[in-house]
Amino acid sequence: MLDGVLERITYANPETGYTIARIAPDRGTGRGPVSAMTELVTAVGALLGANVGESLRLRGRWTSHPKYGKQFEVHSYTTVLPATEQGIRRYLGSGMIKGIGPVMAERMVGHFGVDIMHVIDDEPDRLIEVQGLGPKRVDRVKRAWEEQKAIKEVMVFLQGVGVSTSLAVKIYKKYGDESVDTVKKNPYRLASDVWGIGFKTADTIAASVGIARDSPERVTAGLAYTLSEAADNGHCYLPADELTENAVKILGVGTELIPPCLEALADAEGAVREDLPPAWDPEAPPVRAVYLPPFYYAERSLATGLSRLSASASDRLPAFASVDWDKAFSWLRAKTGADLATEQADAVRLALTQKVAVLTGGPGCGKSFTVRSVVELAVARKAKVILAAPTGRAAKRLAELTGHEAATIHRLLKLQPGGDPEFDQDNPLDADLVVVDETSMVDTVLANKLVKAVPPGAHLLLVGDTDQLPSVGAGEVLRDLIGSQALPVVRLTKIFRQAQRSGIVVNAHRVNAGRWPVPPAPASALATAPAPATSPAPQSGQIMKFDDFFWFNCDETDETPALVADIVARRIPAKFGLDPRRDVQVLCPMHRGPAGAGNLNLLLQEQLTPFKEGKPERRYGGRVFRVGDKVTQLRNNYDKGVAGVFNGTTGVVTGMSMEEHTLTVRTDEDEEVDYAFDELDELAHAYAVTIHRSQGSEYPAVVIPLTTSAWMMLQRNLLYTGITRAKKLVVLAGSRRALAAAVRTRSAGRRHTALAYRIQREMDA
Repeated sequence: MLDGVLERITYANPETGYTIARIAPDRGTGRGPVSAMTELVTAVGALLGANVGESLRLRGRWTSHPKYGKQFEVHSYTTVLPATEQGIRRYLGSGMIKGIGPVMAERMVGHFGVDIMHVIDDEPDRLIEVQGLGPKRVDRVKRAWEEQKAIKEVMVFLQGVGVSTSLAVKIYKKYGDESVDTVKKNPYRLASDVWGIGFKTADTIAASVGIARDSPERVTAGLAYTLSEAADNGHCYLPADELTENAVKILGVGTELIPPCLEALADAEGAVREDLPPAWDPEAPPVRAVYLPPFYYAERSLATGLSRLSASASDRLPAFASVDWDKAFSWLRAKTGADLATEQADAVRLALTQKVAVLTGGPGCGKSFTVRSVVELAVARKAKVILAAPTGRAAKRLAELTGHEAATIHRLLKLQPGGDPEFDQDNPLDADLVVVDETSMVDTVLANKLVKAVPPGAHLLLVGDTDQLPSVGAGEVLRDLIGSQALPVVRLTKIFRQAQRSGIVVNAHRVNAGRWPVPPAPASALATAPAPATSPAPQSGQIMKFDDFFWFNCDETDETPALVADIVARRIPAKFGLDPRRDVQVLCPMHRGPAGAGNLNLLLQEQLTPFKEGKPERRYGGRVFRVGDKVTQLRNNYDKGVAGVFNGTTGVVTGMSMEEHTLTVRTDEDEEVDYAFDELDELAHAYAVTIHRSQGSEYPAVVIPLTTSAWMMLQRNLLYTGITRAKKLVVLAGSRRALAAAVRTRSAGRRHTALAYRIQREMDA
């Protein structure tokens, strides 16, 4: 056993809980002082959830590591109250109790000495004796201390069933004094009620409290989890056979248990079963589809809404039904200084004469100028134009290219707490023309909310690139709209001459066609080892011919992360003068692995926002947050900010209060948003993000690591999406083998959706 104060955490893996920490041990028989001369010892093991400043009682054994020497291997731990003035001062000042920071902790201990813990516990009203602690602040400290005590009591039980400290706090905040009863009687509720707890965690807890593996309760929860996982992977439904197969693998039970539990799922949670025609094989029998309710009703409603808009008898842009297009385009030429290509002119006419229209095409094909032309002509006719995009960055770009205000779809609809929009079919937007950019990343649920809010007679123009990755959320709306063959579509295919001088544009199209990026020219200042440009594939140390597209070869997967960090932190700033945090974004095929977003965030944080003595920081799970960190939101939270903060929103940490237990983020939409310390699982570092999470965004410079450790994710549309996120510069770094795999491998397959079928059926009705 080892007693001591947790001084710092040097490493923590949020997935496994494995932690490496430095402990200031109690050297005496009692809890002796922790002085500046106290020799710190290393503790390793299951310490995730413990906070710096806490006094811990560690159970385990001493071991000797061949490289790092003597260390304590932790099997379990409990928190204990410190008994020395210095230990108490550190404990109270660590941010554990809201309302008390280091300065106030010093005053409290200075006034009461070691009795301060007794005072807080039994005579909290005496805290008013401390200078600076008025009645309101004392009341806050009392409430925070009582909550901490209640949470600790709940944690004693929860830790026994494998729940981490951070999740125990969330469970307590959700259920309060009913936490233990809820966990014992219905642990699967946690998966749907508590953010951060999934089925697997709930299942582990259920086993600990004695729920049988073959119980109907467990199997029903497992079916719901399987459908939810499918939705997370983009599917609106699962075929019944696939659902059964996947659920049996997850649950480890026989298939005979599935049918009655599927009935229970339909009764309890409204799961919907429907026979659908096969999506891709007309000769195949109908598919028995199983939906979770939100996706079923959103898909049906979206198809109905598009049909309603298309068939509307009224027209809020009536002037364009009889416009002289030659004169209109002549006026536009004078206004913009450029001619429209034939495809672009077709798209402009379509958007202004059809109630619903789709514009698609790759980079450099003129989508942006076409959209600007549509908006210019509509505004010239005094039309009310609304511009929207899925992300803040995409909305800013849309505003820049059109010269008119644009908003995110969430802000446009004014989503309320709980996710219900202020604007809907009963309270539509006041618009004659609605233009939505980056539609490829709009999922079925959000698309349904948007279409409902478009008023009858208004025109809806949906713009996007079907060759990019589909939305993070369920569905593939843009592809299904085009695939339905029931809506007017213009596809721009011509790459304009100016765009042909861009390595980003040219190589995006080459990759999309399954071809290598343009062979490299001699190395420039960014390369490290020049070599002749004679091979059809990039070679070590070489870059592409273009001055905006670089290739760094590194065949060793373990060396690629350091190379990427050096490119971001040193080489790009030195060569191009770009800010490594604001202007450069690392986009990874996946989160895990040596060159995954998780590991690269650790490396880049140490390069760009390193630890500084005396500067505040807050650890949550395996992450450490510091002022200046680049972060991203991990889930939709309708209760934050003016109109919610949404999955994929990025920003920078601008402030941190250890006393108030808050961290402040300025988002890309220039909004200051506060997070309580127990909400930090909603944030992750964003120096590096997955390519999936980058959809709808554009960055001055993009760096993409390509290694064989991400083999299963190396696909053409993934690389294409990553390249097209860059505005000025792309750097690829990794192995030729990984690049070859990404170029030659098509997407793994289509998602399970029925939107195209439903649109066809609605339009034919």
